[in-house]
Amino acid sequence: MAVSNPLVRETGSFVQMSMDTIRAAFRRPVQWREFIQQCWFVASVSILPTCLVAIPFGAIIALQTGALIRQLGAPSLNGGASVVGVVREASPIVTALIIAGAAGSAICADLGARKIRDEIDAMEVFGISPIHRLVVPRVMAVMFVSLLLNGLVSVVGVAGSYFFSVVLEHGTPGPYFGSFTELAQLADLIQAEVKAVIFGLVAGLVASYKGLTAKGGPKGVGDAVNQSVVFTFMLLFAINFLATSVYQQLVPQKAL
Repeated sequence: MAVSNPLVRETGSFVQMSMDTIRAAFRRPVQWREFIQQCWFVASVSILPTCLVAIPFGAIIALQTGALIRQLGAPSLNGGASVVGVVREASPIVTALIIAGAAGSAICADLGARKIRDEIDAMEVFGISPIHRLVVPRVMAVMFVSLLLNGLVSVVGVAGSYFFSVVLEHGTPGPYFGSFTELAQLADLIQAEVKAVIFGLVAGLVASYKGLTAKGGPKGVGDAVNQSVVFTFMLLFAINFLATSVYQQLVPQKAL
């Protein structure tokens, strides 16, 4: 029986394509050339805006946490609170938003253009799976680049936080790094990297799905790109909340 609710139908189609993508990821042959090309493309369009956004993000977190820490009478913890905030939350979400906005929109536009030119249908006629040939390399590339960019964003964000707290506000470097070692732990970086990979997976799947289902000519491709970015942002914020909640429940935090 056909499903009349468009939301349920779209959700079911997206889940089905996601399962097909996961299964196709283990099929041979592996599209290494396409994967490397997509990694280079995603990195080239994402690395500069990601770094530029990470610097003010780190400064903003340092500003807000510094004001709160001073109100609580513990200015020596400013560095630790700022760095932990950057590593745990700012770096993966900044990476994901830039990846979804820059790389995801480009992937959606590319697949959407192929769809309206009937290239996708032609591949299926010749027995070539568009999921295996086009979607899997792009999704894997987005996940891999998200993992690497998250580490870069963490470094850049911490540098921005340090510059604001120590250089501009004339803080002391020793207590800044000392409080960081007291509050931070290796599990914080691990959970940030895991979230970055999950965010990359979601961004790649949503962009690919909207591109493969685009219709209505160039206007339809443009609408698909807009929907891809909006839906990805909504999913990322929801998943970020769930992941952070689970992390807080499972991983004990350091006590001062």
